[in-house]
Amino acid sequence: MKLYEYQAKELCRRYGVMVPPGLMVESVAAAREAARQLGVWPVVVKAQIQAGGRGKGGGVPIATNETEVAEAAAALLDRPLVTAQTGPTGQLVRRLLVEQRLEVARELYLGLIPDRASGDFLLMASESGGMDIEQVAAATPEKILKVAIDPLLGLQPFHCRRVAFGLGLPAELHQPLTLLLTGLFQLFLENDVALVEINPLAITSTGQLVALDAKIELDDAGLARHPELAAWRDETVLDPSELAAARAGINYIKLDGNIGNLVNGAGLAMATMDLIKQAGGEPANFLDVGGGASVAMIEEGMRIILADPQVKGILVNIFGGILRCDLLAEGLIRAARSHKITVPLVVRLEGTNADEGRRLLAESGLELITAADLNAATALIATIVKGGEA
Repeated sequence: MKLYEYQAKELCRRYGVMVPPGLMVESVAAAREAARQLGVWPVVVKAQIQAGGRGKGGGVPIATNETEVAEAAAALLDRPLVTAQTGPTGQLVRRLLVEQRLEVARELYLGLIPDRASGDFLLMASESGGMDIEQVAAATPEKILKVAIDPLLGLQPFHCRRVAFGLGLPAELHQPLTLLLTGLFQLFLENDVALVEINPLAITSTGQLVALDAKIELDDAGLARHPELAAWRDETVLDPSELAAARAGINYIKLDGNIGNLVNGAGLAMATMDLIKQAGGEPANFLDVGGGASVAMIEEGMRIILADPQVKGILVNIFGGILRCDLLAEGLIRAARSHKITVPLVVRLEGTNADEGRRLLAESGLELITAADLNAATALIATIVKGGEA
């Protein structure tokens, strides 16, 4: 779950990470009032979208008076903002952050993520902060300092010293940086954060370390422990199919291919997609109904796949354990009766009650093809979708 900048900065404030004074607004009049409340000039009017590159896309104008604030707000609100990360259609701007503009002496970068390869947390820092950090990472990766943190030991003073020296900070900023990193690490741990970036981390003209921008992504699997943060989710920016799947308890991610697949178990779903690719096809989605799926969940999963206009064929791959194959068959039959299946459907069933599941499908009158094993099933659906003979 991605947070907007104003939400990320609210979390930063709670953990002692200094951010500029600012207010979130949703109208031109509110933007004017926010600027009055801040009582400082100039201010920046920052479009709130869940994508980077806003500055280069014209989404962070500077205003020196109320008239300019109103003009900037009117130019941004209820319009799509196109950046390098949004794609050509952009993202609709519904909120703004009106914020004091600070005088900046240096721009730095900080980031913290789980390192899935090593099992550590990875703290990243660079002297080259700002809008072009992606280019820095691609062209000059040596400019990004990486510090591994053992999850069992947590952030230690030597980690902070290494970052301070790596960034070339003067001695008087070592303690403020340590306090900032300590707060950032606590924020990361206590809120099940998948990624936090401070870019840029500014050294202001008065010698303070201030997070001018903040990007935070939360682990969806941990949101049940954080209902307050879960309430921050903006469902208007989510893919409708992914939102429907989440509400049904189905793990679904839309992809760019044309072969829909419905599988029980995340590992089996990943293997299924790999085999589709190996057979020359392109998966249209990741969809895991889980080991204990109900008939209703199977039906909803099929409905979600069928709603995708890119899907030209569907592969159902079920290994019956907790989820019995006869229940899967009932769900498919219900889905077919409620939502007409107009694309080729290949079904592979193995495990508990597989024979009964096959019998139910055979007697249902559905136009489908059964496959003996997974390799045959993936090869078959890939061939059919590409226009070959079954």
